[in-house]
Amino acid sequence: MSTFNSTTKQINVKEQAERAQKASKKLALLSQKKKNEALLTIADTLEEHSAFIVEENKKDLINGEENGFSDALMDRLRLTSSRVTEFANGLREVVELDDPVGEILSDWTLENGLKVEQVRVPLGVIGMIYEARPNVTVDATGLALKSGNAIVLKGGSNAIHSNSAIVSVIHKALGNTQIPEDAVQFIASTDREAAGQLFTMKEHIDVLIPRGGGALIKTVVENATVPVLETGVGNCHTYVDQFADVEKALSIMENAKTDRPAVCNAAETFIFHEAWLQQHKDRAQALFEKHDIEVHGDEKAAEFFPDVIPATETDWAEEYLSLAVAVKVVSSVEEAVEHIECYGTKHSEAVVTEDSKTALHFLNGVDAAAVYHNASTRFTDGSALGFGAEIGISTQKLHARGPMGLPALTTIKYRMTGDGQVR
Repeated sequence: MSTFNSTTKQINVKEQAERAQKASKKLALLSQKKKNEALLTIADTLEEHSAFIVEENKKDLINGEENGFSDALMDRLRLTSSRVTEFANGLREVVELDDPVGEILSDWTLENGLKVEQVRVPLGVIGMIYEARPNVTVDATGLALKSGNAIVLKGGSNAIHSNSAIVSVIHKALGNTQIPEDAVQFIASTDREAAGQLFTMKEHIDVLIPRGGGALIKTVVENATVPVLETGVGNCHTYVDQFADVEKALSIMENAKTDRPAVCNAAETFIFHEAWLQQHKDRAQALFEKHDIEVHGDEKAAEFFPDVIPATETDWAEEYLSLAVAVKVVSSVEEAVEHIECYGTKHSEAVVTEDSKTALHFLNGVDAAAVYHNASTRFTDGSALGFGAEIGISTQKLHARGPMGLPALTTIKYRMTGDGQVR
């Protein structure tokens, strides 16, 4: 089975995009049954070649250690046989989801008898640009193929061996299905110029989806002429109101910050109402100490918590992705909403309160893809919300917002049926 080689000849990105576009025409016509059979074949083949994938992943891990990758980055990069099984099971879950392609969203008949249908159709070719998350290779491929789209993958150089191995296994599997191997293209190059070529291929790529850190997303958004489905970073806030139940607040805070600190729906800032802290600061401090959470806070926060690191503008905007948190102390829900408006990334925001008026003010006043009352921000996830695997979480407002599942990878076509009508 082929794997990545740093001496591989120059990658022709344009040629790969053209192949994907050609394959997308055939893929768009396949039945749900044929697409599901292909996904199941990919899932089985990934598990069969789990050892090969894990072995190739070790090369990326060694490179990460030599280059001083953070623990959070190493965790996202690391593959095990159980994680490969999780990828495979994710594909099997996608198989169980309804295929949006061909769904009639609305239909009507004009006075002249012309029948009109608004129908979901595939986008065509998706360009996926992402960083050190090999799972995205599988998740994105599964969702693209299920929704009738071809996909061109450009993963980060940090995971080049892992992604090359995974795609080689996917191609092996597709050889036994009705989906053309060319429907999944992987740009096996560590050259940034290769990604840049995707930015302007409007004639072959229908949409770009960047998934990763703020710098990557900004680069794609600012340089692409291809339409971009923008996935945002997650500077997520949890506001603990003066009327918050202490047990609910502590449980939600603990889950949002410590369950998986390195993911985009983890809490990065806690906003406390000063009246709540006056009663429960010891409980909050005990939570921080339990998990050895590093606290960056304002002057008011320093009055309640020892060893607070003075917060800078960078701290309020930071996506820590680790056991560090920014703490802001306020005197009203209005002040909390104002802080979020200033520093939030429109991803996920939560309020903990037993006061319905305060909750409604927060839910209506905060501009974000997902807002929560008395629940953890960790639910902003395609699987958790019942969409199956997700291709990313959109923080923009056009076409798609929030976790993007299968419907977000389709567009609409108007289909008209007449009997000789003319205008």
